[in-house]
Amino acid sequence: MNAALAPVPQPVPDAGSSLRAVEALLTERLDALREEWHSGAEARDTVLGDLDVPDLLAGLVLAGGKRFRPLLCHWGWAAVPDAATGTQEAMVAVGAALELLHAFALAQDDVMDRSGTRRGRPAVHVVATERHRAADGHDDAERYGDSIAVLAGDLGHAEADDLVGELTSDVRRLWRRTCVELVRGQSRDLADAARGGDGDALRRALEVARAKSGAYTVQRPVELGATVAGADAATLAPLSDYGRHLGEAFALRDDLLGVWGSPEATGKPVGDDLRLGKSTVLLALAEQRLGGAGAQALRRVRRQTHDEADVVTLAEAMVRDGVRDEVEEMVEQRVDRSLTALDHHRLSDEGVAGLAEVARRVAWRQR
Repeated sequence: MNAALAPVPQPVPDAGSSLRAVEALLTERLDALREEWHSGAEARDTVLGDLDVPDLLAGLVLAGGKRFRPLLCHWGWAAVPDAATGTQEAMVAVGAALELLHAFALAQDDVMDRSGTRRGRPAVHVVATERHRAADGHDDAERYGDSIAVLAGDLGHAEADDLVGELTSDVRRLWRRTCVELVRGQSRDLADAARGGDGDALRRALEVARAKSGAYTVQRPVELGATVAGADAATLAPLSDYGRHLGEAFALRDDLLGVWGSPEATGKPVGDDLRLGKSTVLLALAEQRLGGAGAQALRRVRRQTHDEADVVTLAEAMVRDGVRDEVEEMVEQRVDRSLTALDHHRLSDEGVAGLAEVARRVAWRQR
């Protein structure tokens, strides 16, 4: 072929343009959802008033957040050499769907954990509970709030599925797997909290971290972006390795921030994982390491017979006895492994650079 007639490679759109497109699509879809919700309705909700279920969902989705999932979807897409620019619209749709799926998880997770705030604002179930009380509603206000939050989450999941529904079968299959993993991870989290710690607690805590947080936050978004771009199995393999290791690092950093982070930075209460006796890697390691007052506080936390002083004692003991440092080291090891996975000839230089930058952000993030 004459060099003068050879196609000129098109530059990969930058991550900022993809994220702006995701925000625009989310706004468009949520506006359309509100309109559809109210079309044909004979009366307004007399309890929620001007904050009906779609509004609560929109408030959660558009209240900010890290947007890690669409960002990783972009870089997974960009990491595939010669990714067709014509597939960017599909990648943006997946990025928006991931944010709606995240809203589903947050709304329902906050109910299960009894978390009062999310992203620095009252959680969805709290807002609905307060509206019920303000309206002097009948029945139990908290049960009403929980039910509305579940419905808001379900609505987000339905909208996410609709966005993905017209994409290729490969993307749809991976999307379904992502959803199943997320729900399975939440189920395992609840089961482990119910049974408390035992000799297998660390393995189970790592499994929950992978499924509930790591997979749907990091690994699957990267794979979904690459699948949209048409990646073959050999190109997907190093991206999957990257995502698996970085996903674990993300989940472990989440555990650390949940105990020692700043509520102003994280937008959610600090210490709730301890108060709830959740089966985190931190608590599994604490059961192996702690003695004395720390071990006694941990047993009461696991049995849910503790007070706030036990939460403070436990957090201090985990610092003193090296549990926090051990998890910090686990984060660094997994970030290093994720970066090593990117050293692969089948990945684009632009994509590798973007994914490496995200890995460093995950390692040292404060929220």
